[in-house]
Amino acid sequence: MNSEGGCYCGELRYRINAEPLGKGMCFCRECQHISGGGPNIVLMVPADGFAYTKGAPQTFTRSDLQNAVTREFCARCGTQLVVRAPMLPGVALIKVGTLDDPAIYGMPQIAAYTSEMQSYHVVPEGVVPFEKFPAGI
Repeated sequence: MNSEGGCYCGELRYRINAEPLGKGMCFCRECQHISGGGPNIVLMVPADGFAYTKGAPQTFTRSDLQNAVTREFCARCGTQLVVRAPMLPGVALIKVGTLDDPAIYGMPQIAAYTSEMQSYHVVPEGVVPFEKFPAGI
């Protein structure tokens, strides 16, 4: 897959030159905070198949959580582009909304942390739900 994307203001741009490892959505409370209430929808790609082509992101990692993820975002407009998770070394989780053509995503394959879903959340038909983070991914 060759694709590009970036933040809302255009300060950060990236390129993907790798086949996706998977497609998912996460309903954990942390993702609900970050997204404004919904799940995060991500495309998982090998980290070495992802590169920023314009600008450098700011990062944030919570110091009070064990195995906290690192979020990469635009310091100018606040758009989150990538998540790096300790449980997925060597993987970049690309926020689908930042792709230039998000339609290439199609549908997610899994839904993680469904145990933390709110009553207004929906797992699309055919997507495999997991109460926590699925083992072996």
